[in-house]
Amino acid sequence: MANSVNISIEAPIENQIQEITYDGQEIYQAPLSMSENLARLAQKIDFSKTDDEYCNIKKEGESSVDVKSEEDKDPGYQSSLWPWDSVRNKLRNALTEVSVLADVLSIAKEKRYMVLDPIQAEQPESRPMVQVYGRKKALSAAGAVLLNGVERLRASETMRMTRNMPDFHIDLLRVRQNWRLKKVSNTIVGDLSYRTAGSKFSQTGVFEVTKAPEDQIAQAMSLNASGPVPSALRVTVPPELQGVAFISVRCQKEQEDVVTATISSSAINCPGTLLGDGADLHWQQKLEAAQNVLFCKELFARLAAEAVQLDASIPHMVVGNQIMATVLPGIQLLIRICHNNRQNTGSNSDNVKSEGTSNSKSDHDHVLEHSLHQLLRTVHHSNTHHPFPHPATGPLGPSKRRSLAGPMAADRHELLEMTKEQSLLEQIIQQAQHFFMRRRSEYVLDTIAKEVKDPLIVSHWNALNSPTQSCVKINIIANGYDAVCRTSLVVVVGEKTLKCICRDGKLRHLSYELQELRDLMYCQVYQHQMTGVQAVGRCMGWQLLASSSHLGSGPVEPLGNASSCLLASPNGDRMIAIRCEPSVGIQVFIAQSPKKDFYVSELVQDKKWENLGGAFKEVKLEKMEGKNFLNKMELLMACLSSPS
Repeated sequence: MANSVNISIEAPIENQIQEITYDGQEIYQAPLSMSENLARLAQKIDFSKTDDEYCNIKKEGESSVDVKSEEDKDPGYQSSLWPWDSVRNKLRNALTEVSVLADVLSIAKEKRYMVLDPIQAEQPESRPMVQVYGRKKALSAAGAVLLNGVERLRASETMRMTRNMPDFHIDLLRVRQNWRLKKVSNTIVGDLSYRTAGSKFSQTGVFEVTKAPEDQIAQAMSLNASGPVPSALRVTVPPELQGVAFISVRCQKEQEDVVTATISSSAINCPGTLLGDGADLHWQQKLEAAQNVLFCKELFARLAAEAVQLDASIPHMVVGNQIMATVLPGIQLLIRICHNNRQNTGSNSDNVKSEGTSNSKSDHDHVLEHSLHQLLRTVHHSNTHHPFPHPATGPLGPSKRRSLAGPMAADRHELLEMTKEQSLLEQIIQQAQHFFMRRRSEYVLDTIAKEVKDPLIVSHWNALNSPTQSCVKINIIANGYDAVCRTSLVVVVGEKTLKCICRDGKLRHLSYELQELRDLMYCQVYQHQMTGVQAVGRCMGWQLLASSSHLGSGPVEPLGNASSCLLASPNGDRMIAIRCEPSVGIQVFIAQSPKKDFYVSELVQDKKWENLGGAFKEVKLEKMEGKNFLNKMELLMACLSSPS
């Protein structure tokens, strides 16, 4: 319609209004319960009408007036007051019918009361000879298939025995002893990955095992009759895992390689090539090379991800297949993955060969190679070997120390220290830093030992060290006087610092600068000389007048500190002054009393007052006899102690 009107219909209120208060508030009736609602609905059912529809029990000719009159005549008729009366009657009738049906089924099934004769169908015409010929033909076809297979197996076995051909099943058994294999449909596949060891690398290491053609095996045996028997199976690895891969680690200082480490398979001679093509290569060597490629890819992928995520003072760089990290100022750590996916048969790729040759000639650090393998395998082991919960009902994952953090009342700093975990790249950088600190310390100690001939400096490096900490014990002795004086100190080489424990028990922390260790060593050397002179003087009867390990007089030393001591002869008439300067060396001065005779008077009776003056004269040590400085000082003291 053109003039249509939209009518909005509201849903009626479910509960009726019981009362409206004076303030307009409506009070609704409480809703019926489920049982009351069911009883209310049951009262609305007209069970008599249902009886009239489905049960025609009225006789013909009777009218409704007669029925009504009969009801009126019957004084004892009363309507049922129970609403479920008709439902009960219906259920009783249904039970009766079901009981009758059950009785009929029991009679027909048990056949004790009644027997039902089946209707016989027409029997088909039987032809026994046709069935016999059909079965004979089927058996002959199956027998021909079996005989053909037996002949092929017999011919293959005869050929293998006569030609000494390898057996495919024996080789397959050997593969199963070393690698994981399973049969998928009609193919045999294996797995090269480290997932069972705890690896979470996404790349799969699936390879396929197939049977080699007999003509290729026979051709290979004819070409190499005296060599090993070729394998009867062929292994097909994915293209991304073919060839050889290795991790190259270089420490570079001012574009100059300091140390290089290469990770490659131990079964491969050259890290950059595989001799022979894919068909001639043995399956064991091929699978080992593919697994090594997968290992190197997983290692580099993890290092690259950590290099991007780490927040360092000098950011790490990941460019292509190379990771650049700063170890110390001016020194960089370069980690690169090299993958050659071509199988070389001679001089087909000279560039890859030259690269492998250059890497083999460089300084190879087997400790660093072992550390890189060990770090990743430790991660694999930790992924599968979780610590047991304490208590046993606790969650898996937290260590025992973190589980005891609550009972032990650990603070926030300790909890944060428990959650910190070092990544692989951080551990490698720490090992590289320690390597440089150890190498620099060795260089400084060897240089000082060469420069300082007297006294002798002997360094004993501890053979049992951790990857990030080493210990060296330094003994400073003089030849022939090691029992009189020996200076020992211990230097603990860390990642970026040195910790020196001196003879007097003092602890000194040094940085990675070489000059600090050099200053400390020179100070220890000249302190040893002063201590040795004093020990020899005590043995010779000389008296120590003064001693200073940090002399304040004279020019400022550019290296170390100047030390001195002053000794007096037993008679007191002669003195020896010794001054040690790292830039100049050791200087010895002697002085004696100017008076030759001493006369006792009433005022001056002690002979010590004779030694009241005298100029010091320098002694030329290089012209004196003696093996070392302490030997010369012993001879000098002996000469000055004699009365002549």
